[in-house]
Amino acid sequence: MKANQEEHIFREKLTTEKDIDEDVLVQSFKRNENNSLKILIGIYRGQYFRLFLSVLFFAVKHSPVWVLPIVTANIINIATNPDGNALRDICVNAAVMIVLIMQNVPTNYFHVYCYSKVIRDVECRLRSAMVRKLQQLSITYHNEMQSGRLQSKIMRDVEQIETLSSQIFISVLSIILNIVVSFGVVLGSSLTVFWFFLATIPVAVLIRNLFKKSINARNRDFRKEMEETSVKVMEMVELIPVTRAHALEDTETARLDEQLKNVAQRGFRLDIIQSYFGSISWVAFQSFQVICLAFTGYLAAKGKILPGDVVMYQTYFSTIVNQVSNIIGLLPVIAKGLESVNSVGDILLCADVEETGNKQKIKEVKGDIEFRDVCFRFKNADHPVIRHMDFSVKAGETIAFVGASGAGKTTVLNLVIGFLKANSGQILIDGRDIGTFDLRSYRQHIAVVPQTPILFTGTIRENITYGAPDISGETLNEIIKAANLEDFIHSLPEGVETKVTEHGANLSGGQRQRISIARAFVRDPKILILDEATSALDTISEKKIQDSVERLVKDRTTLIVAHRLSTIRNADKIAVVGEGGLLEFGSYDELMAKQGEFYKMRALQV
Repeated sequence: MKANQEEHIFREKLTTEKDIDEDVLVQSFKRNENNSLKILIGIYRGQYFRLFLSVLFFAVKHSPVWVLPIVTANIINIATNPDGNALRDICVNAAVMIVLIMQNVPTNYFHVYCYSKVIRDVECRLRSAMVRKLQQLSITYHNEMQSGRLQSKIMRDVEQIETLSSQIFISVLSIILNIVVSFGVVLGSSLTVFWFFLATIPVAVLIRNLFKKSINARNRDFRKEMEETSVKVMEMVELIPVTRAHALEDTETARLDEQLKNVAQRGFRLDIIQSYFGSISWVAFQSFQVICLAFTGYLAAKGKILPGDVVMYQTYFSTIVNQVSNIIGLLPVIAKGLESVNSVGDILLCADVEETGNKQKIKEVKGDIEFRDVCFRFKNADHPVIRHMDFSVKAGETIAFVGASGAGKTTVLNLVIGFLKANSGQILIDGRDIGTFDLRSYRQHIAVVPQTPILFTGTIRENITYGAPDISGETLNEIIKAANLEDFIHSLPEGVETKVTEHGANLSGGQRQRISIARAFVRDPKILILDEATSALDTISEKKIQDSVERLVKDRTTLIVAHRLSTIRNADKIAVVGEGGLLEFGSYDELMAKQGEFYKMRALQV
């Protein structure tokens, strides 16, 4: 018992620390919204010491590169002007180099360990923060944002940020160290050569500024085109059954080929501008290197420096040229990474979230529902979907919504769930305005069975007990029986442990829907939402699901959207939705006796 408590406390601590870390990430995006580089540095807050250790170990492990030119110059100078201690001096220089080379193995391990630990941890937390934010964003946001674009942001853009982090915290820092050490040694040896070295910096800055704007623009275009491609690839995969059934393979291939050509064209433009950038930089700095060789050779000929120093200066100048070239070569990668920082910020800074704040947490729901003069219009829509709607449902009653497609039936359900917010009027749950609720606590008392069952890859047990994994075997068996799944599950060799493939492709539509109903039983809801749960099923499957639904709705407030009017005969009330409001409202018998809109709809289905 004590061990379990300690484990629970440990898990809570980890969760709290994780939330704090994710909040640090989000705050970094908010504080530096218009500066991608500051955002990047900010998301590593709390990890700076480990990054410092990584740089320190890098400096130590990389020291042979800096010392070798000095040792080389020493040995050449000793060889060209030997004395009685020449052999000893050469051996000492060689021994120093061997020791420095050997230490590379342990220091390189610690260098990689420190920076990899930091970068991979931030990469994980960044994705986790995005996932958490996606869970908070409104349903409207998700309806408007394509899933392929979100997937690209979570996977590709975070990967680009990880690459950018490696370049800035490792490659750029190593470049800076190489340049600083090279300049330091040259400054200590010859002020004349130092000033010559310094002349290369303005050239590097000029070349960078010439290409910066073009590279950033091309990177932005390429990133957006890649997101669009991700969206269309996902659409193509979803459409394969339809495409194959109608022999439209060539049409779909041509549609996607057009998008792939756009990506290739954007990528080609990016490659060309980067190619110009790289080649011009290379020509400029290689020319400087030849000039440096001639200049130091001239100084040696004049006796102002030793012959070995020519090699040393040439090596250090080569190091500086290569490092500056590396920086210039990294600029496209950095630009791409910074663009990905902005892309991730699109999610983390999005304000379209459900407001909870200090709203009232709901501990108990009876199930009374009332609409008072409710109006709702979708953003950018010309006309409202719902106009001045009024109706009430008592706890335990079943109300069915019928009407033409697009009349607003599902919108009513989404307003009750809290996915949508009324533009005016009130929606009351047990006499309290839904706008004053903490919606997450309210939804713990709701279960939704959608028209298209949503199953995930896992076992049948995991899909049924989603959100309630600790349910007892006895209770699970009762739920399976109530959902009319007993015979089906007994026919499977692995029973409830049978794996469900992606989207439940290895199950029939009726089986998927009954699993969805069983999931609703697990929640034991006070308010049940059924959105056309039997509309796409055959007669036998519909009968089984109707039996399951009848057990499920007992003693629960139930809202049903139905197209098959025969399935709602036992509903306490039927609401005929149309023209933005309720055309008719009453029991089945009352509406049939009235011979109005419902009567006409029912006559069409007989």
